[in-house]
Amino acid sequence: MAKVSLVTVLFNSDGVLDGFLKSLSIQSFTDYHLYMIDNTANNNTDKLLKELTNSYGINNYTHIKNPDNAGIARGNNQGIDLSLNAGAAYTLLLNNDIEFSQPFLLEAIVSHADKYAEPIITPKIFFYDDKKVWMAGGRFSIYKGTSIHVGEGSDDGPLYDNEAYFDYAPTCFMLINNSVFGKVGIMDEKYFVYYDDTDFMYRACQQGYKVKLLPQLHVYHKVSSLTGGGESLFTIYYGIRNRIYFISKNFKGFNYVFAMLFTLTTRIFKYLRYDKQQRKKLLNGITAGFELLK
Repeated sequence: MAKVSLVTVLFNSDGVLDGFLKSLSIQSFTDYHLYMIDNTANNNTDKLLKELTNSYGINNYTHIKNPDNAGIARGNNQGIDLSLNAGAAYTLLLNNDIEFSQPFLLEAIVSHADKYAEPIITPKIFFYDDKKVWMAGGRFSIYKGTSIHVGEGSDDGPLYDNEAYFDYAPTCFMLINNSVFGKVGIMDEKYFVYYDDTDFMYRACQQGYKVKLLPQLHVYHKVSSLTGGGESLFTIYYGIRNRIYFISKNFKGFNYVFAMLFTLTTRIFKYLRYDKQQRKKLLNGITAGFELLK
């Protein structure tokens, strides 16, 4: 039985798998099993995975092939279920559009979780291209109905070098003690993609959990490389759809009213600068967001 289950969801991931698997191959910690949940399974990916895992000597993995795109939330849940059923102590949720060069990364994060009984841990995450900070902790913006990354877009420095507890972090590299899922539950599959981790961490906070940042551990993220970027039709639709659902599901009273008004008002400015297709996706996403609670 592996101590840690690594769970990553593949979606048109062929272009990033080399860097991802190479990063795993240099790790000193090997007491893990890698579950690759494939939402775009095809023969080319099968061939590529065989070549890369053989090349990098990675044998402790399972490739789960979904018949269609089940979404990131469902894919993570599949991996979490496999981790729980295998009796692992921890689940590490991680994107595959990431790379990491510290050979002690996995060993350090698991050792810290063991030594200090930390239920949720994240490293500091940088933009892959310019090496600026992408996430050095996070928090919820209740009045905006979203989450915020500490340090995003900044040069790294002493300000982001302290171990600290935060309410939020994204699940693109997050070690979670499997006991957490028993109290918080798993991912809400209605999100499909985006805000599923925001919702999970919000529920975790309601249960008294915090996420600990270990800034001495570094991961580099190829942000939005698999979903077309922040202004793609895909991102426009799911971004607003899921933000509306997150607010509607979790907020009450004044917080709900303020967050919803802020979200919808700021979409007006986006609508004005969008082209015809983008406007249609935005409006469709708003409608779909309200319908998710029905």
